[in-house]
Formats: sequence, C-alpha cells, structure tokens
Amino acid sequence: MNAFPRWTWALAALALVGAWWSWSGRANVPPPGVLAPDAPLQAELDEPAPPLHKADAALTPLARFEVTARVLHREDYRHDDGADLAPVDLALGWGRMSDSAVLKSIEITQGQRFYAWHVDAFPIPRREIETHSANMHLIPADRGVERARERARAGDVVHFAGYLVEADRPNGWRWRSSLTRDDTGNGACELVWVEDFRVEPRPLPAAPSASM
Repeated sequence: MNAFPRWTWALAALALVGAWWSWSGRANVPPPGVLAPDAPLQAELDEPAPPLHKADAALTPLARFEVTARVLHREDYRHDDGADLAPVDLALGWGRMSDSAVLKSIEITQGQRFYAWHVDAFPIPRREIETHSANMHLIPADRGVERARERARAGDVVHFAGYLVEADRPNGWRWRSSLTRDDTGNGACELVWVEDFRVEPRPLPAAPSASM
C-alpha cells in the first residue's frame, strides 16, 4: 500500500494546530450563578519591598494584591510602549459581575489599554458594574506565570497574586497602578506584577433531569 505523501501529513498537522488555536481562543460560557463572590484583596506593605525589574523598567511595589475573578474579556498587546512589560490585559469581574445571567446584558470590549462596557438596560446598578469590574495589566514574574496566563480566556475564573506596582524607565516614562477599585476612567486600571497565576477548573454543565 502506498504511503501518504509528506505534504499530506504536513497539511494534517497544520490543520490540527489551527483547530487547537481556534478551540483555545473560544470564550468559555459557564452557567448562570456568581462564580467569584469576593472582592480583590489589597494589603499595605509593612516595609518597602525591594525593587523589581522587567525589560528596561524598574518596578516599585506599592501594595500586595490578590484576586479571584471571572475573565470578562482578554486583549493582547505587541506594539505599544507597555507591551514588553504587560503583553496581556484582562478585564475582570467579581460579585454579580461574574454571573452569566447578568453579563448576558452587558457588552464588554477592550482596546488602547482601556476596558469598556455597554448596556441597553442595566441588569444591576451602574455603580456596581463600575466597582465590581476592572481592567488589569499583567506583568508575569517568570515563564511559568506567562504560560499559565496564556490559557486564560473569557468566561474562565482565574486566581493570581503579586504586587500592584509603578513602572519607571530611564527616559522618564512612567506607568502607575491604581490603588482602589472605586475609580473609573484614565488611571483606573491595575498594573500587577504577577507571581502566581492559575485558571480555576471550569464548572461542569448540569446533568439533564431524568424524564418521569
């Protein structure tokens, strides 16, 4: 029996890779219910932490930070001034902003390092949307964090911990994290040095009820 030509196997391999990337980029759609009930945890530093470094920037820790939240949207950056520090932004929600029943009425977008939302009718109060969601710029501390973060997509619940930081470059460029979840607009995003990152197991779909 004749063997398949090598180019046939190459095409099959490319098709498998393409299928995997298509699957990995799809949004996860969990069932209704609050998936991340708690607000992010932020703690003042007992004493100044040693400076950190990434690319050509010095990073000054401002506060300890930890969060478990639902990914509302993900945006990757490759060409702006912060791309070598934080190549991925995650728009995150907690409390009722992690509930599919609420989020189905909210359109979420990201771009130019901002997170935006739109509603035709408010499913929850406006201020609750503003204070229970945020756009976070993630600076991976190492390759392990980077690999774990790459698996995160919309609909997933993620947990990560590290520091809120200020980044400074020798040319005077500066990028500083927000230190509150109550602000909105320019400067309201968190800049996070991430030392630990994981995607939580996805909830299993409910089993169909037995017919009587």
